This record gives sequence, C-alpha cells and structure tokens, in this order.
Amino acid sequence: MSEKKLKFDTLQVHAGQQAAPTTGSRAVPIYQTTSYVFNNAQHAADLFALREPGNIYTRIMNPTTDVFEQRVAALEGGVGALATSSGSAAVTYAYTGIGNPFITS
Repeated sequence: MSEKKLKFDTLQVHAGQQAAPTTGSRAVPIYQTTSYVFNNAQHAADLFALREPGNIYTRIMNPTTDVFEQRVAALEGGVGALATSSGSAAVTYAYTGIGNPFITS
C-alpha cells in the first residue's frame, strides 16, 4: 500500500502495517511477549550490533510498537518515529539527541 497517496484518515487506520499474508487479517496483532528467539549466537550479535533488523527485547522494540511508530511517522510526514512510555522519557530523549555532540545528521 502506497502511504503517500492515502489521505490522513486512512493513514490513521492503515499506515505502517500490511495484512497478514496467511490469514488476510487487517487488524494489528498485539504481541504479548517479553523476549525473542535468536537463530544462533551470530544472529543475536548481528541484531544487537544493528547489522540486521529484528526484534531483540520487547522494551526496545516489538512488532506492535513498530506499527504504531510507522503510523505516526506517516501521519506527520516523517521518516521515523520513536514511541516512549512517558512524556518525561520523550523529553529526555529529545534533549539527549539535541545536546549530544556525537550525533551527526
């Protein structure tokens, strides 16, 4: 689905997610997990080093949160988004990102 051609109301409901290929389900599943399985030690190392995309630990990222972040990015016209558990965490991340001299664009 091309999110750039969709209107705001449609993006609110469908952005950041595709229908399940096996069931055709449109609803975003809620993954109630705390951890994920790694294929082997190298797979885990690649995930933690960000050489390979994937889920590591649910507090860092999970598929349900990923859909939410993609949806917010689509609604705001951004390239990405970050969901936090509180406003205080969001402000802390924003100030850390702005004030960190090691982060370059």
